[in-house]
Amino acid sequence: MADNYLEKRYEETLGKAKIRVKRIGHTIDQLLLKSRSHRGYNKNYVVSRQELERIVSVCNKIPSGCNQQTLRFFLVTKETGAEKILSIIRLGAALPELHLPYPGTEPEAFIICCSTAAENKLVDVDLGIALQSMLLKAVEMGLNGLIIGAFNHEKLKEAFNLPYDPLMVLAIGKGTDRIELTPIHADESHAYYRHDGIHYVPKVRTDELILNHA
Repeated sequence: MADNYLEKRYEETLGKAKIRVKRIGHTIDQLLLKSRSHRGYNKNYVVSRQELERIVSVCNKIPSGCNQQTLRFFLVTKETGAEKILSIIRLGAALPELHLPYPGTEPEAFIICCSTAAENKLVDVDLGIALQSMLLKAVEMGLNGLIIGAFNHEKLKEAFNLPYDPLMVLAIGKGTDRIELTPIHADESHAYYRHDGIHYVPKVRTDELILNHA
């Protein structure tokens, strides 16, 4: 009898109570908006290996196709070979006339993403999830990044004696670019551009991303 009474009173009290949830930290939308591709970095801030390790640490918490977990990461800081990477990668392919990054703003910390298995659909899906998750972690830490796919794979593998083929490179640092998103229609140009020192990134409007409109 006593047990039933207490249970009933608990349910009545809980039903009347107003539950307040206090939001701590950034929302996912805020993190995504801050997670922009920076091609220029503040060299006064030196990214440590420990910070790169914190960023990579998200990768044993994220989904993995068939839970294969084939991705492996090679960490490079200013002290351990960043200069070698700069001669192998290319930034700002859509703006070749600017020769990005500008002298004195080059990134000096990198995460080289490799896979223990041959690249396939599952590996590529895992790679995309990992790269985005690491960028979000970097933003949470007050840093920025850039996913780099334009590089000489053989030279990079040889430069660091990598045991596996490199798939992507993630640059990490304190970004200096002023970046704004600009909404566009799906049939407009998707190419990013710069005007008056601002880097504009076109993004297709939400309503045009949805196939079945209400």
